[in-house]
Amino acid sequence: MYEWPEELKMIRDAVREFVDKEIRPHREEIEFGDTPPYDLLRKMYKTFGLDEMAKAGFAKRIAKEKAIAAGEQSADADDDGAGPGGMMAMLPIIELCKCSPGMVTAMGVSVGLTGAAINNKGTFRQREKYVPDLLSLEKIGAWAITEPDSGSDAFGSMKSVARIDGDEFVISGSKTFITNGPYADTIVFICKLDEGNPPEERRVVQFVLEKGMPGLEQSPPLRKMGLHSSPTGMLFLDDVRVGSEHLLGEDLAGYGGSAGREASKATFTMERTGVAAMAMGIVERCLELCIPYAKERVQFGKPIGEYQLIQLKLAKMEVARVNLQNLVFRQIEMAGDGVYPSLAEASAMKLYAAQTAMEVTLEAVQLFGGNGYMAEFEVEQLARDAKVLQIYGGTDEIQIGHIARELLA
Repeated sequence: MYEWPEELKMIRDAVREFVDKEIRPHREEIEFGDTPPYDLLRKMYKTFGLDEMAKAGFAKRIAKEKAIAAGEQSADADDDGAGPGGMMAMLPIIELCKCSPGMVTAMGVSVGLTGAAINNKGTFRQREKYVPDLLSLEKIGAWAITEPDSGSDAFGSMKSVARIDGDEFVISGSKTFITNGPYADTIVFICKLDEGNPPEERRVVQFVLEKGMPGLEQSPPLRKMGLHSSPTGMLFLDDVRVGSEHLLGEDLAGYGGSAGREASKATFTMERTGVAAMAMGIVERCLELCIPYAKERVQFGKPIGEYQLIQLKLAKMEVARVNLQNLVFRQIEMAGDGVYPSLAEASAMKLYAAQTAMEVTLEAVQLFGGNGYMAEFEVEQLARDAKVLQIYGGTDEIQIGHIARELLA
């Protein structure tokens, strides 16, 4: 695959038009105000039928898995892979990132992290209860692993714990930098199981929590450098009591060894591969803004685009765009064949994409000069938003470690 198929070009153009007409007019209020992005995202889902497509795909998948579990169907029965749906999923990410990358983060955490975490490890009962509403954005999800003292060392420094009390689990602890945390209806909460053993020996477990549970407090949105359209907050749990139906998988036997850690790492892999599409959208928008500006802005008697140093910036942006597009197309083809990247491969994609987006956006600010530092010219927002790609989902330094360990194994 070296370019979008014609039918997807048509869909891309329709999504682009929707973003320009329905979302861009609200950019100021979601980026510089306190308006959550969820109603706009739901409108986009309904406009393009993404909500019904997600529900139908889920129903088909779970029906197949139930048939396999009942011995009524072979596990290797015909499976279409990601197909057009996989390609379609990339288009809103890319086009939204040209206007508001934070909206992609809010959407991706709800659908791609929270929904996928429950869908991959939950029981049939849990999946049918939570997943359709998350995949369709009828409810908002949060995936909570980071704590005030455990960022990159997510497992080693984790202090949030669950202990068994009769037929219930009692959960205590706090999480921070949680995307959708202030508004989430459904929360996948990751903690350690205190069985009277030392913290370093405790199993990592995951619970599905719901807004309004006694003892669960969701903070107001935190103020941050970028991604203003993605509400981020803290979670505080004070002896939250839940039954085993809230333990993801409903059985502690499923958390033997490092199973809980591996399930969380699988979610990290999904998050990291999505950064390539986000970076592609950001870089494409930089080019859309910079090329006309370079033609129109006159200094020393001629357009700045006639100066070689400006041409170098534009050329590097185009090289970055082509490379990111190739990464995205590779992901689409792999998913279509049912092949998914390893953690190290996902880390490599994220490392390159995040650094590239940051480099391009800073060059865009520089190309605009003083105007680039002003909010109305948009590139300053793209630069602020791009920075977090080097931090969340694992910092650049963490990605380097994953890649190097696989190379040296």
